[in-house]
Amino acid sequence: MTDPFRHHPRLREFITPPEDSELRRFDPASIAEVVQANGAPETWKLSDEDREADRVQALVGREARDIWVFAYGSLIWNPAFRFAEVRRAFAPEVARKFILRDIYGGRGTREVPGVMAALEEGEGCHGLVFRIRGHEQAEETRILWRRERVGDAYIPRFIRAETDHGEVEALAFMANHAAELIAPDLSHDDQVRFCATGEGWLGSSFDYVANLAAHFEEMRIEDPGVTQLLADAMAWRRRNGSSVAPTEA
Repeated sequence: MTDPFRHHPRLREFITPPEDSELRRFDPASIAEVVQANGAPETWKLSDEDREADRVQALVGREARDIWVFAYGSLIWNPAFRFAEVRRAFAPEVARKFILRDIYGGRGTREVPGVMAALEEGEGCHGLVFRIRGHEQAEETRILWRRERVGDAYIPRFIRAETDHGEVEALAFMANHAAELIAPDLSHDDQVRFCATGEGWLGSSFDYVANLAAHFEEMRIEDPGVTQLLADAMAWRRRNGSSVAPTEA
């Protein structure tokens, strides 16, 4: 079997093996009670049937074929699905932006929102692409959909991604502007404040951004916006007397 890390051997030490990932066994129903207790509407979660229909529709014409998946956040170091190949990639038509306003209790509440990253049309985004083999596509994309399509914040779309070994068409999960959690006009000042103060049952938004920055640094993935947001949130916390030491997120 060909080594999935043949193009980038150094990445092997940073990417969680799929079988070791708790997200491989994630069930959206396991978080329904706590999310609704934090003010989410009863309709916040896709049913299993709707999620599967969404997956099938997104992959029409690509059934049982190898597909690439573009990773821009935690998928980079913890994809959870099995992959046959990984490459560093640059997606020229999208950008990683902190426009998910977390109000359902994950890393923020309606009273004190948090912030997380989403993929939006923009000036380009560095990340990774993972290739799923055609004969494993159905099983592995179901795992991916249970993670990315719990609710309606993200929607599937195929985008262009450039790699050192050629351009590929990659599946990405983009921000859904119709979703309550997505705030495309969120100002940088609000992003900083939400990052500095948002907390929930998943942890704090500050730790989430610090975790992104740490992984990007060790994996040599460029995004000055992540570094700047973390620095500005740290300064905000210093000015307002909050702790600035991130914990493991």
